[in-house]
Amino acid sequence: MECGRGWREGEELTLTRCRLHSPEARAMMNRYRIGRVEGRWVNFLPPIQGGVFRPFRKEDEQEDTLRPSSHASSRSPSPPAVFDEPEGLRDRKAKEAPSVSSVEEDETEKPFDGMAHLDMLTKKEIKLDLERYPPLDDATQDEIINKYRLLNQRIRDEGLFQCNYRAYGIECCRYTLLFIAMLFFLRLGWYATSGFFLGAFWHQLVFTAHDAGHMGITHDFHIDSVIGIVIADFLGGLSLGWWKHNHNVHHIVTNSPEHDPDIEHMPFFAISHRFLSSLRSTYYERVMTYDRAAQVLISVQNYTYYILLLFGRFNLYRLSWAFLIFGKGPKRGPAWWHRHLEIAGTIFFWAWFGYALVYRSIPTNSQRLIFVLVSHMVTAPLHVQITLSHFAMSTADLGTTESFPQKMLRTTMDVDCPEWLDWFHGGLQFQAIHHLYPRIPRHNLRRTQNLVMGFCKEVGIPYALYGFADGNRVVIGRLGEVARQAAILKKCQAVIAKEGIHH
Repeated sequence: MECGRGWREGEELTLTRCRLHSPEARAMMNRYRIGRVEGRWVNFLPPIQGGVFRPFRKEDEQEDTLRPSSHASSRSPSPPAVFDEPEGLRDRKAKEAPSVSSVEEDETEKPFDGMAHLDMLTKKEIKLDLERYPPLDDATQDEIINKYRLLNQRIRDEGLFQCNYRAYGIECCRYTLLFIAMLFFLRLGWYATSGFFLGAFWHQLVFTAHDAGHMGITHDFHIDSVIGIVIADFLGGLSLGWWKHNHNVHHIVTNSPEHDPDIEHMPFFAISHRFLSSLRSTYYERVMTYDRAAQVLISVQNYTYYILLLFGRFNLYRLSWAFLIFGKGPKRGPAWWHRHLEIAGTIFFWAWFGYALVYRSIPTNSQRLIFVLVSHMVTAPLHVQITLSHFAMSTADLGTTESFPQKMLRTTMDVDCPEWLDWFHGGLQFQAIHHLYPRIPRHNLRRTQNLVMGFCKEVGIPYALYGFADGNRVVIGRLGEVARQAAILKKCQAVIAKEGIHH
């Protein structure tokens, strides 16, 4: 991503200039600085994406020793590592080349089996993105980066990184009223109504936990972490540590089928035809097998989308427990104690919710079931909001030359809504802006929107903005399209099996 391009002469690391990291994190990264790269930095393909680098040799240390700048021009530049793509990766990238002629050659010369069909779809997706978005040449992308930095400075000058604490006072009043309403109807014996208000309470709380996870409230790592843990773990039963572990990766490799856990929902959903080839997830470190269960579920995913999201919160419990039980969070460093606080918070949650509320306050099992189901289903709009901003957007990989702002705007959409409904969406309607500047507090995102729209117009990047209903239609359309591609793939494989075609 653009924020990791490296050191340029006379400049700070671009990573420290963008608003993805706190001053403390930037200060720590500065301690690991070993030099500057003169000229334009070209990203290597990371090992996690298939990049292979030659082993370090002792003579490299002598060749690459930093020399005075006056001698730098007297020798040919020596790159710090030599990139060598493995044969399989070269073959895959060749298949994904966006050339129209290569697409036509594949369609006419290759046997039309299932994999060839998926390769053709990948090329078409890349070709479409290359036509819609600015070129990937150095000059164009550098201009986008420069204007992105100017936009960042303007946002800072207007104070949009500063938190609006009065808005959080209003939020706390809303949370309190929802919780009181839940207790009131619980006492009356209106268990479905009580469950509705508990679900609404959880739905609203998540927005502030999201802000805290991005250090957007006090901007202090420990204070915001404790705020997030109290909200997510103690009041919601979900692990903030798991969410941060997941969400940080999502922000780095947004909408990448192999790497972004926020779009890896096999066997229930596939938002790209590439999931039909049993991709390996680098986040979960396993192959997302396109097996019989996936074939059935993906074929009807545009019909089961909302049904499955009704039960999304139960899956979050599972992921949270796995994260805490297996100790996947930090074990050393300043955050070592967060896991212990989260475990205490999870125990506290099931004590007040599972035991005191559900078991002790509701008399029968059927009424308990109604209360639990209603309270969890009411949070479904949150899961719709989370998936809405990415499920319909591009999943194509345009290579390492694409700038960070272009990649974020190509893979993320915003949802258009009236200002009086901002409380319901909780800032998640401004996901494109949030991905450009994750540390901007959500109550300032609407003011930031006009600045980002001006930036997009200036650099020629399409700004995806849909109404809530239209956005849902686009998502359902994408799910339906992948379901149709799954059906075509199944027919191709059936023909191959029947005719005994082998390669």
